[in-house]
Amino acid sequence: MKELEFGLIMTVVGMGGTFLTLGLLIAAMHLMKKIFPYKSETQPVGEKK
Repeated sequence: MKELEFGLIMTVVGMGGTFLTLGLLIAAMHLMKKIFPYKSETQPVGEKK
């Protein structure tokens, strides 16, 4: 029973760490979008400002 408990705990810790890391990456990408917004370098043909 101890091995099963250890295995389940390690599974939860591993999955939790993975989701936490993915969440941090998503937050970093959103922050970078706000800091460095996308700017089109050229205008499409036929459009004027």
